[in-house]
Amino acid sequence: MDHTLATIPTFTLYGEQGAQHPAAFGHIETIAERSSLHAWEISAHRHRHSMQVLIINEGCVVAVLDGHRVDLAGPCHIVVPAGTVHGFRFSLETRGWVLTLGQEFASRAGRDDPLARVISRGAHGTLDPASARRISAFAEELLMLGPEWNPAGPFHALAEALLRSLPRDGGSAGDAADRRLAIFRHLVETHLTEHRPVSFYAASIGTTERTLSRLVQRRLGCTPLEAINRRLALEARRLLRHTNATISQVAEELGFADASYFSRFYLRTTGNRPSAERD
Repeated sequence: MDHTLATIPTFTLYGEQGAQHPAAFGHIETIAERSSLHAWEISAHRHRHSMQVLIINEGCVVAVLDGHRVDLAGPCHIVVPAGTVHGFRFSLETRGWVLTLGQEFASRAGRDDPLARVISRGAHGTLDPASARRISAFAEELLMLGPEWNPAGPFHALAEALLRSLPRDGGSAGDAADRRLAIFRHLVETHLTEHRPVSFYAASIGTTERTLSRLVQRRLGCTPLEAINRRLALEARRLLRHTNATISQVAEELGFADASYFSRFYLRTTGNRPSAERD
């Protein structure tokens, strides 16, 4: 019996296996360059250590982001955070760009910076004509520059200008609490399968459990443990929906002692049994 976990397809650039890229990786190409080779459809996959920004000037796209469908017509944008399972179906001859940025790009978002919110949570929506022209100019300039792996170089500076030109989501401006929340989320991603207690995260951030609980409750509407469990359940859902792994294999991959305990956790957290995701 094969006990190898069939993982979610993971790339830095879609379809390219085994390529190693530095944390400061940056790349841009037209949507047509890769999508036209796949009948304008990009199957479900993810980028574990990089984010993507899609800018569409003309055409339509159906995007599925962690199971949520989004239908958009150009001019529009989609920001896909690292780790999100996503796929796209474009209308024929869609015109636009796909920008891929490695994990070091996130360091450009400083304290009290709304850019951090976009990088960590993603965004999507339409673009007004003036914004579309401005963003397209940045994309064309990036395309002329070509890949530039120096995080202090012009490629990343232009990429930052492009992201800062995207519409705001209407949320409140970032503050020190946003920064601490971003660190908490990063730690959860890093230690997700280790099942660390809340005290570990509070100590790593340099705060008390009570302060961390107030912060997470205020910003996310749940306790830190609930936030961790929801993220763990999301990863489980991704594996259940997008791989042929057994429930036991998923449980082992996510650090659970046994499949029964995992199944109870999943039911308690999501309201569904793991087998329901297969149905």
